[in-house]
Amino acid sequence: MTPGTPRPEHSGTGLPQAPRAPHKPFAGSPQPLTFRAADLPPHPPAPPPPPVHQRRRGTLLATAFGTVAASLARLTAVALFVITFLVQPTQIPSSSMEQTLLVGDLVLVNKQVFAPAGHWRWLLPYRQPRVGSLVVFHYPVDPDQLVVKRVVAVAGDRIHLRDNTLYRNGEPQAEPYAQYTPAGRSPFRDRFPNLQEADPSAEAPWWIELRSRIRDGELPVPDRSYFVMGDNRNDSLDSRYWGFVHPAAIVGEPLLTYLSIDHQPGQAPHLRRARLGHIVR
Repeated sequence: MTPGTPRPEHSGTGLPQAPRAPHKPFAGSPQPLTFRAADLPPHPPAPPPPPVHQRRRGTLLATAFGTVAASLARLTAVALFVITFLVQPTQIPSSSMEQTLLVGDLVLVNKQVFAPAGHWRWLLPYRQPRVGSLVVFHYPVDPDQLVVKRVVAVAGDRIHLRDNTLYRNGEPQAEPYAQYTPAGRSPFRDRFPNLQEADPSAEAPWWIELRSRIRDGELPVPDRSYFVMGDNRNDSLDSRYWGFVHPAAIVGEPLLTYLSIDHQPGQAPHLRRARLGHIVR
């Protein structure tokens, strides 16, 4: 072997091996891609800054939007507080309180007037319902429904009705707000309390309870209870038909009519403008 001649490789068998040829890539194999800075597209120039008046306009709009959003948030918080603790809108669904309240009246209810006196007694007048008070309460037959009636007797009173007149503790009551529209004969309604004839509108548990409560033709009102009736006496499902109202069921007192829509059959609804802002009494 002459100098400069590559030395043959040996395998494990001790036999000389032919020198290996350098590796060549297969035909069609992908080649690595290389890029030069000159091959890349140039960067687009940065857009010019907006004019000063446009930047000021955007700042003013952002400020105005933030102010309006903050005002709406405060108004929403106040409205939620008012509706939760002070007043509540309620719609009159029936004619039982005509002419004091009409079907389609939407009234605001004072939720604090009958509430237990607390820290706000110096600001909000608290009192108990009394004879003649209008009360909004959870309907005993369906507590999810709110109804409006007038208190005609409180705890300790005795009541009965004769000839379209309400007697309380033996004395006829002057009720200028009460009306007795023409209606069919109903001894249970017109001569209450009267158990001679059953009325299909009377709740069965109350009909049974009445038998043990009537004293000498009168109905005594028990403690922590109110007897309520609608002003439209012959078209009102009231305490005569389902019993007493308890203080825990009372929501408040109607304040005023803030909207009134007249819905007459066959006619388009229209606004009763004369009743807007009407104080309920």
